[in-house]
Order: sequence, then C-alpha cells, then structure tokens
Amino acid sequence: MEDVLLVLLFGAAGFVLLLALRLVIAVRRFKLEQPENERNWVNDNAKLTRAHFDGNTVHLENVRDFSWRTTQDFDERWVKRTVRLDLVSRVWLILEYFEPDKPQIAHTFLSFEFEDGQRLACSIEVRREQGERFHPLKGLARKFELMYVWATEADAIGVRARCRTRSVTHLLEGRFLKEESKPALLESYLKRTNALADKPEWYNTITNTCTTNLVQHVNDIYPGRVPMGLAWLLPGLSPEMMERERLIHIDEDLATTMERSQIDERALDWDGTGDFGDWVRSA
Repeated sequence: MEDVLLVLLFGAAGFVLLLALRLVIAVRRFKLEQPENERNWVNDNAKLTRAHFDGNTVHLENVRDFSWRTTQDFDERWVKRTVRLDLVSRVWLILEYFEPDKPQIAHTFLSFEFEDGQRLACSIEVRREQGERFHPLKGLARKFELMYVWATEADAIGVRARCRTRSVTHLLEGRFLKEESKPALLESYLKRTNALADKPEWYNTITNTCTTNLVQHVNDIYPGRVPMGLAWLLPGLSPEMMERERLIHIDEDLATTMERSQIDERALDWDGTGDFGDWVRSA
C-alpha cells in the first residue's frame, strides 16, 4: 500500500525512487549473505573431507564410499584413507557428458593413482541441500556452496557410469604434469579441501566451477600448462584442446581415444566384488 501511495504522490519520480530503493535492498542482502557449512545437506554431500598431514603421509577422514544401486537407492558409508604424496603414479581425468544432445555440457574431475594400487577420486561440485536441484543460472546467484568430494572410484565414477542412464563417462589418462609435479597437485587439492572446510565459498557457474578449479590447480603447479579458452566454461568441448596441448594420453587418434575411454558398459558389467578401477580399465 505504501508503494502505491508513493507512486500516486510523486508520479514517475516516486516510481524511480521505489525501484532504486528495492535495488539497494536486494544488493545489500546479496552482499550480506554468506556461504555456510552447516545446512540440511543431501546425504552424499553431508560430510566434508579433512586431510591431516604428517610429512609425506596424509590421513583423510570422511572419504565417501557409497554403494549405489540407483541415484536414489544407496548404502551410505564414509571411510578413512591414508596416502603418501610421494607415491602418486598417475593422474586420471574423468569427463562426464550429462546428455548426448548437449555435448558442450560436461563435468570433469580427477582420480589420483598411487604406486601401491590405491586410487582416490576428487570431484569439485556444488553442495546441495535437501530438495535442491542444480541449475546453471542458480549457480550465478549464490544458491550453492562449493565442495571437494573425495571418494573411492567405485563411488564417484560408479554412480555416474552405472546409475545415470543418460550420461556418458570417459576415463582418460592425464599427461598435463611432469612426474615430479604430481605430488604437488595432490597436495594443492588437499589443502584447498581443508581451506573450504574452514571457510566455505559460493559456487559460481562461470568463475568457481569443477573445471576452473581443476585448471587453476594445474596452472599453479605448472604455470600456463592449460591455456585459457572456451573449454574452461564448456568442458564438453575440451577433448580437442586436450589433444592439441598434449594433456591426455592419445590412442592412435582422438576419435579412437574417446571411443576406448568410454567406460559405461564396462562399469555396468562390474561384478561388485573385484576392484572397480581395475575393472573399468580392463580392455
């Protein structure tokens, strides 16, 4: 009622004043709202990983190890893992295309392989509350916090390759770092994981995503290794760039590599008892 009276009394000037006032209030609320780690999270985002450093040895708590039957039906399990920074032997890139008819849209994350055969995946993603669904536009409006999900491959890769019926998942061997840089990349990921547990951040669809963070970690260790380009925003377009910059292992040619790296059928055939990572890597 007060808005109507203001417009009636002051005409166009009142209308402009009203809009300006509402804009100021909206901007102030936007700036004052802070990201939080204490919300009613969905089960698979409920816990944050913590890394405890002891020289080259790192003890991780709250590593996700869910057994997924479907995306809604799972056995919840959180485990501890111990790894050595100096034993990182390979770094794998997982590229998940959500929908075949939208090939530019994809999710990227890494899996670290160690000399003792252990593998540990880290997916950088939005942290969702109960009842929330992700949408890129919401990701521009401070609607989601950012989190680093550390998980077993059977969990992080398995839920994508086995349970998301429309998506297509590729497992590619990364070659974007020198051998001596791989421990530094893992350490960089773990330290940022701890930093977010201490001080949460907003996810942002353009500036703070799975791919922008991944690229930043690599370029921090090996400056300029991943060039700036459209693939930062649309990672589904990244295979050509990765081939050109020699960021992944290529089998004969890119088309052959992408075909052989698709793991969905092998993942569906997993017997549930053998090592999942070995299974999907078998020819």
